[in-house]
Amino acid sequence: MTDFTFNDLQAARRARLRLISTAIRYILLFAVGFVMLYPLIWLVGASFKTNSEIFSGAGFLPEKPTAAGYIKGWQTSTPYTFGRFFWNSFLIILPKVIGTAISCTLAAYAFARFDFPLKKILFGSVIAILLLPNVVTRIPQYILFRDLGWLDSFLPLWVPSALAGDAFFVFMLVQFLRSLPTDTEEAARVDGANSIQTLIYIVVPMLAPALISVCLFQFMWTMNDFLGPLIYLSSVDKYPVSLALKLSIDTTEAFEWNRILAMSVLTIAPALIVFFAAQRYFIEGISSGGIKG
Repeated sequence: MTDFTFNDLQAARRARLRLISTAIRYILLFAVGFVMLYPLIWLVGASFKTNSEIFSGAGFLPEKPTAAGYIKGWQTSTPYTFGRFFWNSFLIILPKVIGTAISCTLAAYAFARFDFPLKKILFGSVIAILLLPNVVTRIPQYILFRDLGWLDSFLPLWVPSALAGDAFFVFMLVQFLRSLPTDTEEAARVDGANSIQTLIYIVVPMLAPALISVCLFQFMWTMNDFLGPLIYLSSVDKYPVSLALKLSIDTTEAFEWNRILAMSVLTIAPALIVFFAAQRYFIEGISSGGIKG
């Protein structure tokens, strides 16, 4: 009976220590997470503050909540509402995401499954492009698109992605494809499927997690892109939200920060919604492409 009581006390003590250890870990994680998320929390809270209250303290809860920032910010100082700029962003993002998914899948499938002349050299060039800053190619691309007459249109933002111009995505999909078994593809070819049919019906379903990751990356990068639209677009009616936010800042006069913060909240909301909606596939695609490759 004494041994049973002693063992029972030891087990209870270990359980208590595990509970305390778990509680400490969760408290630390919550504290670190709160510190990291506080700027975003403050952004949302400050968007409901008046312009004077924003600079009165670092707290995120507004004393007198107001939606004036959203109402005035949505109207903008241009003839267009912020809805027009969101629509322009959609017109840029949708073709770019679709073009990236199709072109990078075709290029990655070719590199991963076929042997052709200069394959190693071409793939080495893709890897080399990953090390090349985008700024280096801005001037040659600008001159090319100017000579083609594509300036002040969405074409310079669409076409490179439709031609597998994003080397990172090609490399990522190649790594993922190399981790997939080829047995199902070989069986499909034995049954008479050609390469395109094998790609569409066999490879693409298995490639779904990586493709979702590619689309998420492209969506977020395009939504946050400021330099590209700034270089190629000159008409205000074609501006995306990244440039529209800049229009709200007047460097010559005092401006209302709550309007800018309110529109910033609306700007980051689509990216957050899309990311959390596809978070499981995003993590699976990243981990599979990075570890198994």
